[in-house]
Amino acid sequence: MLAALGRVLAVAVGDPLVLAAVGLGLLTAGIAGGWGIKRWLEAPVDRLCRVLKRRDEVVVLMHPNPDPDAMASAMAVAHLAESVGTEVTLQHAGAVKHYQNQAFVATFDLEFEPIEDANWLACRDVVLVDHNEPRGFAGSRGLDPIAVLDHHPGEGTGTEFTDVRPDYGACATLLTEYLRDRAGDEPLPTPLATALLQGIQSDTHSLTRGCTPAEFEASAYLYSFADPQLLDQVATPSVPGEFLDVQARAITNRQVTEPVAISDVGEVETVDAIAAAADELLRLDGTDAVVVYGANDETLHLSARSSDAAIHVGKALREAVDDIPMASAGGHARMGGGQLSIPHLDGIGPGPGVSRSELRQRLLDAMLPERTLEVEQPS
Repeated sequence: MLAALGRVLAVAVGDPLVLAAVGLGLLTAGIAGGWGIKRWLEAPVDRLCRVLKRRDEVVVLMHPNPDPDAMASAMAVAHLAESVGTEVTLQHAGAVKHYQNQAFVATFDLEFEPIEDANWLACRDVVLVDHNEPRGFAGSRGLDPIAVLDHHPGEGTGTEFTDVRPDYGACATLLTEYLRDRAGDEPLPTPLATALLQGIQSDTHSLTRGCTPAEFEASAYLYSFADPQLLDQVATPSVPGEFLDVQARAITNRQVTEPVAISDVGEVETVDAIAAAADELLRLDGTDAVVVYGANDETLHLSARSSDAAIHVGKALREAVDDIPMASAGGHARMGGGQLSIPHLDGIGPGPGVSRSELRQRLLDAMLPERTLEVEQPS
């Protein structure tokens, strides 16, 4: 290559036109190279803002039934989009169900638009936060997001921007870094800083699980702008009485095959109480994963949690109910859920049905596939 360049230069010296052409080529290459280096050195937040600025409007799409991490991350992307003059709509599939999540919405006076179909999206320019593949609504598989920001493992990417960091404990950590880089010495709005701090605390169990140094650095940065009273209000909302009743039944009815605990809480009036009971049961000493299920309106609702990366409860639930008619389940490594038709479990429709004891065995086999398990009966 160098020899060829030498021959070109030798010819160029004797021909002014060739020399000019070579000079122009080198100048163009230098400019292009400099632009490429500039892009390579550009902060991720600046690249994201450039993508956002090219749109008049974007949808920030959270995962179904969003939690504080997803909602705070969506608030942060909306803040960035609005700073470059882009209109934002916050949307999600499912519903904001858990009482703590509802308290988050109320505390920060958030306005979300639920969707059931891709046609319900406010526009087709979509930014995913806290998940990297659209799901939970009709037409989701045909959606190509322009940007993806997430901390969960997965293959989803954005057509113009992707930042997925599975080693991070919360998506809000990633967005906090973006805002810090963008803001410089300027303070963050207090509600946004407080929301992001709660998002990090919620996904890491108050900085005790799945943390990296990034979570502590982000929390320290946010704390200087956050409102402690507002944080306490959203982190410790009042608990409905039924939630405590269901938690008590989950503890009393638990069946443990270490390190997995499974509990049937019977009939419930509020489905969200099942998820709250799963959160509480995971605190049991010697337990790394739990499944709590209860019945409401002829549907058996499952909620699973894991503190062990080796037990992927989302995959386990999906595998356990895969061949059961009118059943669906899934989630990610540390959190999952599902719904099963009780009449079909009892044998109505195709198949002989599935008993509660068989369902427990299926869940154990899926969560601990390397072991041959028999469900331990409570003493």
